[in-house]
Amino acid sequence: MIERYRTAEMDRIWSDQRRLEIWRDIEVEVCQAQAELGVIPAEAAREIAERADFELDRVLEIEETVQHDVIAFLTNMAEHIGPASRFVHLGMTSSDLLDTTLALQCRQAGQVLLGELDGLREVLVKRAKEHRRTVMMGRSHGIHAEPTTFGLKLLVWVDELRRARRRLEQAVETISVGQISGPVGTFAHIAPEVEEKVCARLGLRPAPVSTQVIQRDRHGEYMAAMAVTASSLEKFAVELRHLQRTEVHEVEEPFGKGQKGSSAMPHKKNPIVCERIAGMARLLRGNLVAALENIALWHERDISHSSVERVILPDSTTILHYMLKKMRWVIEGLRVFPERMRENMDRERGLYHSGALLLALARAGVSREDAYVIAQENALRAWEGEGDFESLVRADPRVKQHLSADELDAVFDLQRHLEHVDRIFDRVLDEE
Repeated sequence: MIERYRTAEMDRIWSDQRRLEIWRDIEVEVCQAQAELGVIPAEAAREIAERADFELDRVLEIEETVQHDVIAFLTNMAEHIGPASRFVHLGMTSSDLLDTTLALQCRQAGQVLLGELDGLREVLVKRAKEHRRTVMMGRSHGIHAEPTTFGLKLLVWVDELRRARRRLEQAVETISVGQISGPVGTFAHIAPEVEEKVCARLGLRPAPVSTQVIQRDRHGEYMAAMAVTASSLEKFAVELRHLQRTEVHEVEEPFGKGQKGSSAMPHKKNPIVCERIAGMARLLRGNLVAALENIALWHERDISHSSVERVILPDSTTILHYMLKKMRWVIEGLRVFPERMRENMDRERGLYHSGALLLALARAGVSREDAYVIAQENALRAWEGEGDFESLVRADPRVKQHLSADELDAVFDLQRHLEHVDRIFDRVLDEE
């Protein structure tokens, strides 16, 4: 992970030191459960709990020789514990330690992500309310469609992040399972009650069934939830990038005092953070592919997933955490230009009323096909610069034949597009 994108919260969760601390805690808990079941002496369990310790540098030194991280760790622990260390890791296999630890790390990372997601959603709600009636042009295919409000645009994102939260919550729940079941998951050398006791103390659920590993569809779901969330953030970023284009210029991401936009063009104010967010989403989607490839392992276990997960899980949780923090920063400091939004609406000479004219003519008894022709012909004339759409329509005898002046006033009333804005806000925010 590039240094500038790292976050302190994720660094703590995924550090080598923290991983070995969890290993130590699990081994101590297993010994305690074994003692409670009468498998090992209670005095040995107490001695292990008091003396269990390690030094990261020493573990790495031993690993250089033995080429096995868990054996290196257990060897260093034995140097601290002494003779009672013979009861450590009794009946376990390495993956009992590795996968249970990974579950704890993924759960902790997921909780950090949920907190940051909530923070972004809170800021979006605030800005959406602020711009509830900030009228702007809605676009389809990149072309002016009908009016909407900037608040409604942000409200769509609020609702999308609610779904993201549900997916991530479910994924954290799915990943929060541990296993202490032995070499191929049969509990041949350790009692299932040990797994139940240890998982309960760690705040995990025991995997209902395991092989030598917890099944990787769980990790795939976890990665998928993060990748979809990242894709939503990219969607938000792409929208803001389009709205910041010089020709549009309806919003600007924050631009700090002393910030420079280009080495060659001093006038530039580029949406670099939104572009960064869009690029990082690609990394997460790529990591998801690797996580899905990890699901198919040989028989009860192979090790092809391990090296992949040591990269994609710390990196992906860190990437998403960074993206959420930066998107919150963008939304909080986003500059919005309502006057420019109205200018852009007016550029097309009222063409966005064409749909209302079509419907009014249809309600007045004109066939939809004929109404479409009337509306489109006037719209195309306005496109070509022959006048504004409203003036052309009011002068069209075909329109006068079917619609009164009052009915045409209703056609060209901008407020029709805002009539239900409050209701939409209530519908979304009542669920917050």
